[in-house]
Amino acid sequence: MRLKMSRDDMQAAWLIAIACAAVSMVVAAMAALNTALPDISIDVGADAGQMTWIVDGYTLALAALLLPAGAIGDRLGRRGVLIVGLVIFGIASLIAIWVSSPTELIATRCLAGAAAALIMPTTLSLITSGVPESRRAMAVSIWAAVAGGGAIAGFLVTGVLLEFFSWHSIFITFAASSVISAALCFTIGTSRDRNPGAFDYLGTTSSVLAVTAIVFGLLEAPHRGWDDPVVLACLVGGILLVGMFCIIELRRESPLLDIRLFTNRAFASGSLSVAIQFLGSFGMFYLLLQQLQLVFGYSALKSALALLPFVVGVGIFSLVGNWMAVRFQAVKYFISGGVLLSGIGIVLMGAIDYDDYLSVAWILGIFSTGIGLANATSTTAIMSNTPLDNQGIGSAVNDTAREVGAAIGIALAGSIVAAGWSSRIGPVADATREQMVEAGQQRTAAGDTAGGQALIAQADVVAETVRRSLAEASAVADRLAGQAGPLAARILDGAREAFMAPLSQAYIVLGSVIVAISFLLLWLTPLRITEESAEHTGDPGLETADELDDDTDQEIVDTRPGG
Repeated sequence: MRLKMSRDDMQAAWLIAIACAAVSMVVAAMAALNTALPDISIDVGADAGQMTWIVDGYTLALAALLLPAGAIGDRLGRRGVLIVGLVIFGIASLIAIWVSSPTELIATRCLAGAAAALIMPTTLSLITSGVPESRRAMAVSIWAAVAGGGAIAGFLVTGVLLEFFSWHSIFITFAASSVISAALCFTIGTSRDRNPGAFDYLGTTSSVLAVTAIVFGLLEAPHRGWDDPVVLACLVGGILLVGMFCIIELRRESPLLDIRLFTNRAFASGSLSVAIQFLGSFGMFYLLLQQLQLVFGYSALKSALALLPFVVGVGIFSLVGNWMAVRFQAVKYFISGGVLLSGIGIVLMGAIDYDDYLSVAWILGIFSTGIGLANATSTTAIMSNTPLDNQGIGSAVNDTAREVGAAIGIALAGSIVAAGWSSRIGPVADATREQMVEAGQQRTAAGDTAGGQALIAQADVVAETVRRSLAEASAVADRLAGQAGPLAARILDGAREAFMAPLSQAYIVLGSVIVAISFLLLWLTPLRITEESAEHTGDPGLETADELDDDTDQEIVDTRPGG
């Protein structure tokens, strides 16, 4: 008996390791290209809008396809769908190495996002359906910690690679990782829904269109403005499509997503908590990375290293928080309390004055502790209240909440900073133009006609560039440092001052939203994860690796560790 348990432990640990390796790659790919965009834009000739969609195309495809991808995993077998997703992800990464235009690169990123949609929900559903119930909470905690820190891993790996190689090395690394992960997947078992019913094509279409419209609108809002017709059409149309999706699903015998799951308070509060955590995390990352690189002057690698306290905090407290919440039946307090603590951390980042990293590191620790306490507990609440034969859909709901929450966080933070920057940078840009003209006239009067005329000719272009963003204003200051050092210093100081005020406002607004929702979660969330085991909430038709047809079952058992 002891030997059997030891073998089960090894199989469970191996399954968790492979699933976490796959999900970490998917999450890392969401963030990895941010630090490489300047080099990529030069090589492929991308403008500012195309640079944005080199990153956002991945996010949009991933978010839009998660629900149907989770359903496909439930129907066809989760391990097989995971392997297919990894292979497509590797192919998309390899193709990106040889692209010659921004449109081609955006297309490869969308393909990689679609592959990621096949990967992400299957990793979690394989864990929840393949790990014994007694170890499931710990397994989900590990998965949640890895998924939560994956973005930082993406920044860190990218920073290291760019120190020594070109941006192509990022895609080579992803391709190699996906091949290795796909090969290792043949050593684990699988599971699927044996009686899935008819596939919900109408629900799938409406869900894909709804999520696409909402996420597209959120991603474009900071650039176009919230009152832009395209943004409004996408957001309003997306919300209407969500309503249509709900009506469709309530009328179907085999729905893509059983909407009634949201009447379960643990499932609903877990979904809301996951969304608000990623709203805070990605909104905070958006603000803090700009602050570290453009205000503190950190490199991409140093910025990633500065975020390691977040990874450590989330990793430790995901394990501790989930175990304690389940053990002491205090889910309500860990979810709402963790979200509240994370919100307070973000508010402090905007309310306290600091001019170096050490002064903000402890606040980052508060934020990461809160996320850690709520993160795995929220995911466990979702998955424990999803029938075992629909674990792929439950995982997809968890992942969709993450993606939509992240998009809202970036849109909210980006819009506040953009609006504040636009209202403050005007005097700096105007002064820059006047000072460049004056400096050019002085040079001309001193006999340097060519240098003076060059400064005057650049005045309008430089002033317009300064208006765009702190990054471009900083680049202007760097270029002018040799020609007009005092002017470059004034541009940089004025631009940073124009940036810091809306940055602080964005932190405070973002944190205040999270604090407010924490009180809603305190009211909504039950004390227990679930009133009954997930095994009793689902249809008895769950088909695991040991219950497949004879040929398939033999293949899977023989390829397991020790099988």
